[in-house]
Amino acid sequence: MSGRPVVLLVDDEPEILVALSDLLEDGFTILSTTSPVEALEILARRRDVDVIVSDQRMPEMGGDVMLARARGMSDAQAILLTGYADIGAVAAALNQGRISFYSHKPWDGDALRAMVLQAAHRHMLEGELQTERMLLRGLLANLRAGLAFKDPEGRFIRINGNAAAFYGRDEADCLGRREEDLCDPALLPALRAAEGRLDAEGRDEEVIPVPGPGGSVAWREFTRVRLGLNARGEAYSVLINRDITRQREMEARLRQAEKMQALGTMAGGIAHDFNNLLTAVMGSLELAVDMGDGLDERTTHLLGNAMGAARRGADLTRRLLNFSRPRDLSLNPVDVNALLLGMRDLLVQGVTARRREGGASRPPVEIVIAEVDPAGEVPMVRTDAGQLELALLNLCLNASDAMPDGGMIGLSTRVARLEAPAAEDGDLPQGEYVVVSVADQGTGMAPETLARIFEPFFTTKDVGRGTGLGLSMIYGFVRHAGGDVRVASAPGEGTRVDLYLPVHRCPAADFDRPEAAGPPPVRRGLRVMVVDDEDTVRTVTAGFLRGMGHETIEADGGEEALARIAALAPGQPDLVVLDVMMPKMGGEEVARRIGALRPGTRILFLTGYADNAVLPEDALVLRKPFTQAELSGHVARAMGA
Repeated sequence: MSGRPVVLLVDDEPEILVALSDLLEDGFTILSTTSPVEALEILARRRDVDVIVSDQRMPEMGGDVMLARARGMSDAQAILLTGYADIGAVAAALNQGRISFYSHKPWDGDALRAMVLQAAHRHMLEGELQTERMLLRGLLANLRAGLAFKDPEGRFIRINGNAAAFYGRDEADCLGRREEDLCDPALLPALRAAEGRLDAEGRDEEVIPVPGPGGSVAWREFTRVRLGLNARGEAYSVLINRDITRQREMEARLRQAEKMQALGTMAGGIAHDFNNLLTAVMGSLELAVDMGDGLDERTTHLLGNAMGAARRGADLTRRLLNFSRPRDLSLNPVDVNALLLGMRDLLVQGVTARRREGGASRPPVEIVIAEVDPAGEVPMVRTDAGQLELALLNLCLNASDAMPDGGMIGLSTRVARLEAPAAEDGDLPQGEYVVVSVADQGTGMAPETLARIFEPFFTTKDVGRGTGLGLSMIYGFVRHAGGDVRVASAPGEGTRVDLYLPVHRCPAADFDRPEAAGPPPVRRGLRVMVVDDEDTVRTVTAGFLRGMGHETIEADGGEEALARIAALAPGQPDLVVLDVMMPKMGGEEVARRIGALRPGTRILFLTGYADNAVLPEDALVLRKPFTQAELSGHVARAMGA
């Protein structure tokens, strides 16, 4: 017991109060009064009284009456002091619960002190029990998980609303009944196995799938714990039932993100070398074609085939990288409704052509673009319009492939305002999004297929009809634009893909900002330094530049480049074409040192795969592989900056 118990003494004789105070003051805090009415007033003001010791016979009112009234305002334990003539009143007070103890006058000091101490302990225990009950009721009422307690026979003795709702009943209907009488019969084998483990080990945890409406599946985590034996040797248990469906989905999304990140890292490791090779191949082919005025038709055709294959290889590399780390994203305000309406003809033509491939004659598919918000209430989104168009075309072609018997593909938009921490929002930040939906009436997907749709190179199409990169690219593009992709599908029920795109929050004036003018014409005869550790790429790049009429200086790395620049006249070179990823000294460091050596020198970066975050914000970057025309345009922009 913490602190000194508070005892209120009530007796109309002051001498008795003095005697009682002397008896109890060493172990208790004493309050005293000669008036039962004043005693009630004290109890109304103070909530810390543990024990009331009262005389029975008092002029204003009897002790039993006063204690009866006190019971309505205080839970203090009551002791009645009385003579033998008052035994009837004492018996009545005991029977009605008004007092817990009584003592005769004159009293035995040790016995009365022990009685008061016992009453104080009892008051403390009752207070603690009341607090525990309050806490338990609060826990049961407010816990988001299901919580229930069972008696030794397995019957529910306490259960909250969430636990009862799992069985489709209210709390009162579950009390006194066993879990096996309430649960879905399909779950009985799992329940009996869990109870067997609980009996053997005293604790059991398991996660089981629970069938839901429309063929859906929810995941529930059940925790069962044996609470131990009470004084009679009986074992009670607790059952915690949690819906972890969203947690499982988030774990799956995390695994997907980690998988894509790992593949992106791997792709980045090979992309630089692969794009260097493609740059050398494509550049060499282009230079060969330009130099070969006298080539016969067959040789020209073969060179064209080789160039086409190299371009397809470059495109495949670019698509592979884009699913994990989209490059060249131009995030600008886009009117999604206007974009959809402008794409109608393209989507119709694309789907029609797909259904006629190989001379097949498949039932037609109708493209329907819902006029969801003609009033213009769908705000601008922050995205790359070109990438979004490609994504929507890809989704419509996939939808067409999933409808061998024809049907309808519906495109629509809506606004979603996500408030944290809503579980269904996954890891999207709080805010406003425009959701672009593509829904088909196709065959739908089984859960095991749905779980893998964003994996690179995973495809259900026949060999030669798809690379498996389409949805991976869409996922990567949307995620890097700050949004997310959600897919709902079931066998025989079609598929709906929702693209969540963040709303653009820049001032409205930004929407009307004119596009920057194209690159200005550039004079011929520039002195250009080409810095690249790959001999073949450096040779092709220098060859392109010479073909444009420029003088070139070649360097195979940063150290050689700095040495050559230091030997040149002030103001030279006019431009440095600089590879980003080189051994010993990377392009970003070389550019900084050139800037210190020749302030104002124009720099054009070349990269097969690099994170723009390592480059200056205003850096001009040309991606490998590139054509002579693309290099010419970037040189013009570099010199006109």
